[in-house]
Formats: sequence, structure tokens, C-alpha cells
Amino acid sequence: MPFVDRDGVRIHYEVAGDGPAVLLTHGFASAAQAWEGQAAALSDTYRVITWDLRGHGESGSPEDATAYSVEATVADMAAVLDACEAPEAALVGHSLGGYMCLSFYLDHPERVRAIALSDTGPGYRNDEAREAWNERARRSGDRLDERGMVGMRESNEVHHAWHPHGAAGLAHAARGMMTQRDGRVLSALPEVAVPALVIVGAEDEPYLAGADYMANKIPNVTKVVVPDSGHSPNLEQPAAFNAALRAFLDGALG
Repeated sequence: MPFVDRDGVRIHYEVAGDGPAVLLTHGFASAAQAWEGQAAALSDTYRVITWDLRGHGESGSPEDATAYSVEATVADMAAVLDACEAPEAALVGHSLGGYMCLSFYLDHPERVRAIALSDTGPGYRNDEAREAWNERARRSGDRLDERGMVGMRESNEVHHAWHPHGAAGLAHAARGMMTQRDGRVLSALPEVAVPALVIVGAEDEPYLAGADYMANKIPNVTKVVVPDSGHSPNLEQPAAFNAALRAFLDGALG
């Protein structure tokens, strides 16, 4: 099981296949296992890299709450790519992972060949709306502190068994990685200069407006709505999701 050391925090990653690099980043309280179907479907053509965010899965869960941030996550992504000797990659992100992919692009545009955003949002321009989101994230962290893993409801992309280190890291991640300080990512959408895919489940009501907004602001974008799917189309409708993702990657990287 490969790891990269990030100032004493071990970040777990896996690699399948060979070809142009594709880095897949999961959402909050999920793990690299959520991408197993995509790794299997794409590794005949691409070098598929999956990884666990800090506090998640097999990655380390530092006790220091300040070790969890968007900046630390972007640096983790760069370190994983460096460990895989991938100077550039296509980025694929689900939910929180999509926001992190956009953040990575803002800091390292030269390393991104394409970007696919699944069931995610670009943040908030309005301070009041952003604070409401942050308060929900903080409450999630507090609930995990109080109740442990049972404080996180299981779903298609969230399984308690995927987190052998327990809930403490997830609680820190909720308060440090999910919370947002500004509208930097949202404001920069028109500056995304690589091919982009916005994909969303047709029944993922909270993220439909965000998908529309990103599709309207990112210049070179394709939007795909996956029928009969909620927040995790890669797991709920993998055939449709994989077909859309492969078509996008083949066009962007071929």
C-alpha cells in the first residue's frame, strides 16, 4: 500500500494502469474505494490515481486541527502526483473533491490538462450563504466528535468501514477542509482554460443549481446529467457515469 509522507502525515494512494495520468479525488467522509469502478473502467487507457484525503480512509489523521485545510489538501494532491512522477494530470473530483480540484487548478494550472466535476459546487459569493454552509460543516464536525462514526450517516459513498482511524480526522476535516473563507474559486470559473466536464445526478437536488452555474461560467465545458441518480452517480449509475467520463477524457487527452 503506497504512501507519501507530508510533514509526518502519511497520504495513501493507489495507481492502476498506464497512460496519461488521471487523479480522482473523493468527497467528504468517502474514500478511494468509491472510485474502484472508475479505476477498473479507465485503467486500460489511463494511469488512474486514487487517494485518501487526510483524515479519511488509510491516510493519516493528525491530531492538530490546523493541519486540515484547502491549502493542505492542494499540497497533498501535488505530492501524490509527484510521487507518481506525473507532472500533469486530468483531475476528477466528487463533491468536496470537486471543490479541491478547482482549488488545485487555481494554484497549479500548468499541472492540469482537464478537469471533471461531479456533484459539486464552486462555493459562495454571498457571505451569509457561505457562513450558513460553514456552520453546517462545523456542526458535522461536532457531531462526529460527540458520537464517533455513528454520527456520520452511511450512504453509497460513505461507509464507516472505509475509515479504520475513526471519526476524529473526519471531524477535523469537516471544520477545516469543508469550510470556506471567500469566493475565490467561484469567481475564477471563467478563467478555467482547460477542457471541463460538469456531471451531476438528475436527482441530486442540492447540487443542480451549482452544476448549471459552473456550466454557464466555465468556457470549454460539457455538462452531463445522469438519469436516475442522486449525489453519487459514479456508484449509483456507473455505466452511464463511466461512459461520460471516458468520452470526456478521450476527447481532452487523446
